[in-house]
Amino acid sequence: MTQLARNLHELTVGQLAERSGVAVSALHFYESKGLIQSRRTAGNQRRFTRDTLRRVAFIRVSQRVGIPLSDIREALSRLPEERTPTVDDWAALSESWRDKLDERIAQLQRLRDDLTDCIGCGCLSLKKCALANPFDELGNEGTGPRRLLVSAGGPRSSGVADCGPC
Repeated sequence: MTQLARNLHELTVGQLAERSGVAVSALHFYESKGLIQSRRTAGNQRRFTRDTLRRVAFIRVSQRVGIPLSDIREALSRLPEERTPTVDDWAALSESWRDKLDERIAQLQRLRDDLTDCIGCGCLSLKKCALANPFDELGNEGTGPRRLLVSAGGPRSSGVADCGPC
């Protein structure tokens, strides 16, 4: 590809920001984290290939559903750098995330149900409610929200039954 043709197919950081709806500072951050790449002109200005728009869209959607940047970077590293990713490339990436996304969906559904059933019922019973924890008894099991941090399909900690609703 000639220099003129390359210049016609590349975007400045401002153009990328305008087209993607992402702030220039966020694009610089994504680049510093290895999520997107640019080349530098002789005047040290960034130039992005047009397929970077798809990568930025993927990053934004992934972040919106709570996927960590490290997972996003790892997924994007599977895409080819030397050409625009094909439908098959994106399909392979999507398939590799299917189990993680299904697990995240299950966690969100459990949280929704726990919030509706247990907090909504007002029982706040340690023996019945999967969320109540008077006197921080679950602190012995580790950090964080122990009853919500269970693997998909796994039993709740302490064997405390759901109130479902109480």
